[in-house]
Amino acid sequence: MDSLTQAALGGALGGAVLGSRLGRGAIVGGALLATLPDLDVLIDYGDAVANFSEHRGFSHSLLVLAPLATLLAWALSRWKPAPGLGRWWAFTTLVLLTHPLLDAFTTYGTQLWWPLGAPVALNSVFIIDPLYTLPLLIAVLIALIKPPALTALSVGLGLSSAYLAWSLVAQQWMTGRVENVLAERGLEGAPLMVQPMPFSTLLWRATAVAPDRRLEMVTGVFDGDQPLYVEVFPRDPGLQAQAEQLTDGRRLAWFTGGFLDYRRDGDRLVVTDVRLGVPGAHPFQFVIADQGLDGWQPLTSSRLPRPMVNEEAWPALWRRTFALAPVLCLRSQTAGDSVAACR
Repeated sequence: MDSLTQAALGGALGGAVLGSRLGRGAIVGGALLATLPDLDVLIDYGDAVANFSEHRGFSHSLLVLAPLATLLAWALSRWKPAPGLGRWWAFTTLVLLTHPLLDAFTTYGTQLWWPLGAPVALNSVFIIDPLYTLPLLIAVLIALIKPPALTALSVGLGLSSAYLAWSLVAQQWMTGRVENVLAERGLEGAPLMVQPMPFSTLLWRATAVAPDRRLEMVTGVFDGDQPLYVEVFPRDPGLQAQAEQLTDGRRLAWFTGGFLDYRRDGDRLVVTDVRLGVPGAHPFQFVIADQGLDGWQPLTSSRLPRPMVNEEAWPALWRRTFALAPVLCLRSQTAGDSVAACR
């Protein structure tokens, strides 16, 4: 999630645990500590693919943060014994561990068990969601104005937690709709990702990947029995096989769960993470190889500039969210394209 949301969650938890003892200091301290894991963005891992796939790595690992929380609790109890080691431990553990757990609800990928296992992505919450953040932010502001405000903090934490639960329910609801369409097309076993469109859990994007094509669908809470519009994008299984012979290609496939697009750009091999953004405006596109006499030669990976989004995309998104428009054409959301792309 975004830094403001993580700070609000950390501040709310800090105030709930130590607000009666430390007042505003517990909220400010919780907010600051909650941003610590994201400082890994300052580390340069050597190339674009490494920087992309190592973010939310060791600094978000429960296997790293749990011992760190215990060490910090011990140090803080030596500095200020009054709350007691148990309360300090509850403070540091809750604030630090909820950061990666919340991130795991988003699509990016959080390595909760680094260095073991694959990234975790529940895909049920967009990285910025005001409906999750506002209850926490309001509670924290109340507690800062009139501490300890334990009731306000409890309500804020309860509402935000209930929203996460709702996001999982809504995701399963939307998944059921999409699976019916895939079954009709003979793609029951195709890898499927269902995630919210920006800023709410009312409109959802479903992506299914087959060897030779990718299907994209948009469905929402207010759609009723409206039939799904399916957009089909070609995939090149030959390029995929060649990319997966390269270290960066395998790393990207592991990190994204295989939700990738492969294309030639002149003599360059470009791999795109299709989970994030929308078709034509995906923010993470990497050049990983150059065409040589002996096939694709690996390069120090670089990231292509982020494509611009059509200025009409946001109004179209909100119209589709509330079922005021029957179709949201994903391929028309890139600057320079038009709705005619879907006709």
